[in-house]
Amino acid sequence: MTSGRTVGVGIIGTGFARTTQLPGWAACEGARVVAVASGRRENAELAAREFGIPFVAADWREVVAHPEVELVSIVTPPVTHAEMAVGALEAGKAVLCEKPMAMNAVETARMCEAARTSGKLALIDHELRFMPARRRMRELIQSGELGRVRHAKFLFRGGSRASADTPWSWWSDEHAGGGALGAIGSHAVDALHWLLGTRVSHVSAALAARFAQRRDPASGEMRPVTADDEASLLVNFEDGGAAERASGVVCVSMAEPGAMEHSVEVFGTEGALRLDGAGRLWRARVGEGAWGAVETGEAPLAARMRDTEWSRGFTVFARAIIDALREGRNTVEGAATFDDGHHTQLVLDAARAAHASGCRVTVGE
Repeated sequence: MTSGRTVGVGIIGTGFARTTQLPGWAACEGARVVAVASGRRENAELAAREFGIPFVAADWREVVAHPEVELVSIVTPPVTHAEMAVGALEAGKAVLCEKPMAMNAVETARMCEAARTSGKLALIDHELRFMPARRRMRELIQSGELGRVRHAKFLFRGGSRASADTPWSWWSDEHAGGGALGAIGSHAVDALHWLLGTRVSHVSAALAARFAQRRDPASGEMRPVTADDEASLLVNFEDGGAAERASGVVCVSMAEPGAMEHSVEVFGTEGALRLDGAGRLWRARVGEGAWGAVETGEAPLAARMRDTEWSRGFTVFARAIIDALREGRNTVEGAATFDDGHHTQLVLDAARAAHASGCRVTVGE
């Protein structure tokens, strides 16, 4: 049972927050968004009017300092994550940070240390862990249904950056933390770490930006694109969890036309599991020539959200966070911690190094 108190939430950022997080928090019993900030104050004011938020700021520090804010949700470009997260934790606030966790593992290590020192809840928004089919997939893998896992595949195909007319934004700027590797590759690495119960040990990678320039909507000028639209990784996993001499493939593209696709496949000595973007889970046993459906539940969807797996996952995740804070806990079972985010960042850093060198790279500690 949760206590009857209300948890004050402060939001920094009004992009993904406005479409997903704000509706998600609004649907949580015991939660109230009391403050919102954006680099452009007019965006914060618009979100505040739409969701009835009483306090608006242009400076994120005002949200952190707000006396009613207990949880700070950071929904900004990755280049800002470390400073904001450390500042919030040092101010005694719990933190939910968007992925990718930060710009590099030096920053994520500092964030982890701040979380340990504060003792506060500190999580990464890998909301897909809370989809019922994904949780069932992990249960089956960890219980030995597939035998020893030998291979995994992650595929994400989208066309949001397939057109030359797509405008330049921070997404095009590697110095702001833009790019497909961080945005979607972080989901891929976290998913494979969590499902298999082990970590990537080595990685080879190829990154690509399909358009050298895009038009800046503010200035009308063409600006260089320095962040990747596509990322392809070959990985090896440490022996442990369900994995034994396991390899993997991660293919991520935001520049491929056609129907969007998002799937995770895991293959073992006794069979295989496949999760699709519609939240359906499929199983095949060795010797079978077809996939059979695995029955799973369906996650709820908060009002005013688009019906996507991210929206449904966040609907569940947000409720779990508020329950934890109302009960005085600094953990949420099954959620991605800052330590998890750090280990994912080590893989992303190694992938960038592998691309730059053309060599297979050992993932650091």
